[in-house]
Formats: sequence, C-alpha cells, structure tokens
Amino acid sequence: MEKAEGRNQTPIAEFIVLGFGGVPELQPLLFLLFLLIYIVTLATNALVIVLVVTDQQLQTPMYFFLGNLSCSEVCFSSTILPRLLASLLTGDRSVSVVGCMVQVYFFGVITASENLLLIAMSYDRYLAICNPLRYAALMNGRVCSQLVAGSWVISFLCCTMVDVFLFQLRFCDSKEIDHYFCDFMRMVKLACSDTRTVQLLAFAVSAFLMIVACLLILVSYICIITTILRIPSAAGRQKAFSTCSSHLIVVALYYGIPIMLYVVPVIIPSELPHKIFSAFCSLLLHMINPIIYTLRNKEVNESLRKAVSKLVAARNIPRFGTNNCLHRIK
Repeated sequence: MEKAEGRNQTPIAEFIVLGFGGVPELQPLLFLLFLLIYIVTLATNALVIVLVVTDQQLQTPMYFFLGNLSCSEVCFSSTILPRLLASLLTGDRSVSVVGCMVQVYFFGVITASENLLLIAMSYDRYLAICNPLRYAALMNGRVCSQLVAGSWVISFLCCTMVDVFLFQLRFCDSKEIDHYFCDFMRMVKLACSDTRTVQLLAFAVSAFLMIVACLLILVSYICIITTILRIPSAAGRQKAFSTCSSHLIVVALYYGIPIMLYVVPVIIPSELPHKIFSAFCSLLLHMINPIIYTLRNKEVNESLRKAVSKLVAARNIPRFGTNNCLHRIK
C-alpha cells in the first residue's frame, strides 16, 4: 500500500503489453513462427475432434476425453495467439483493462480445465488397466460426460471467485505489462488498491488445483505401473503400457515445462530471451499434444487413413462420372 500511495491515482483505461517490442528486427520472424504454430495447433486439434466425432471406432471414453482436451487446446491458443499476432503485425500493443481481465479469466479457466481433464484421463487409464472387467460399467457415457462437465464447472467457479476480486482492483499510473499476454501476477503488481486478498485467493486456488491434480495422477500411475509389472508376459506388459504411454508423455510435458520455465531464468538472466523461450514452450506444448496422441495411437492412425481414403474416393467419383458422360456423348 505504501507503494501505491506514491503513484498517480488517475485511473488508466488500457495496458501496454510489451510483448517482444524490444527486438523490432525479429518481429516479422516471430509473427511467421507464431502464425505457423497457431495454424498447426488449430489444424491438428480440429482433425482429432473431427475423427473422434465421426469415427465409430473412436467412440470410447479415452477418445472422448482426448477430443475434449483438443477443444481446450484450441481455446487456449485462441485466447493468446490472435492478440499476440495482431500486436506483432501492427505494432499496436495496447489492450483495454477490461480486455486484459477477460483474457486473464479465460486463460485461468482453460488452464484449470486442462488440469482436471488430465486427471479424468488418468482415472480412465487406471480403470482400463487395473479394473478391466468393470471398466465398461464404471466408465460409461454418462460418467464421461459428468467428468468433463465437472472439469469445466469447477474451473469456471474457481476462476470466477478470483476474478470477482480482480475486477474490483483499480489501476493507475504505470500501465506496462512486461509479458506477451495479460499475465495475472504482472497485472496485480500494477494495481493501486490492496491486492493481498486476490493474490492469496489466486495462490490458494492454483495450489489446490495443481496439488490435487499431481497427487491424483501420481497415485493413478503408481497403481497402473504396479499392475503392469505383475503381468507375466513381456508382450502383455508392453501392450498395457502402450495404452497409457501417450497420456504419460503429455502429463510429463504439461508439468515439466512450467518447472523448466522457473529454472531457465537462472541460466538465462536476460528477460527477453526467457520471454521468447517461455512463449514457444507454452504454445508448442498445446500444438504437439494431438501429434503425440496421433503418432503413438494405431486406432487414430487407422481412422485418419480411412478418412483420407474416403476423401480421395469422394473427389474422384465426380471426375470419373464426368469422363464417362463425355465418353458416351462421343
């Protein structure tokens, strides 16, 4: 509060998100790279969603969760990248205070929902490997829908509690956010009013979600690995492990990258290279998730092959029909 008393108390209407303005010579390259990441993210995740919805072979709980995870990946990238791309293209880095708060809100909701979806996916793999005989009864369509709906409802409720206090803050004097999007902690530091309540609540909600997610996923995989090791044949162990290896890789990346981003500033003291590294790691993670699942999954690859075959056949039918008609006319 002492810091706030020395500031100009005139309210501000917008923030300046500095982004990568410190390296103007790299703006075109960064724009192209982030545009490529965004296009690939949308394309790969949309492909997974379409395959899960249209292919009867993929109408199972595991792929239902995967489709929902792909939806959240699309939402996450669309929350950050369009504004970042516009800033890199036009040089306009201003964002209204309300716009920044909305971005913070949806960023929090999507991040929290991804944590909870990963828990649901680990629970699904736990049942499939540790309780295969009861899997169909315990993980039916109604339970899957409830788990996904519960993930989003809990995420909205938790983030709404935090943002009720965030929307009550006043911002004045300084308005520069040294990040590539409207980051919660950097916004709070610019507030002129007391931020102890919102910071404490945000920390409690984040810690609760992260700790619960890590513990539940850890317990699930301890049980899964213990069960796999009891399988007598090597082929059986390999087959059982292959059903959860993709999810395990995604979980390792999802929780490993944030840890790495805290370690990197010690190695890379400059703020700008760390900011670029952080952006690429965070956004690339949401791009490669569907690729990991697709490359390591025979069912998805088979579904994709059939979809491509049908598309090629559908394109060839009119052409062959036209040639036949012309041949008959001749």
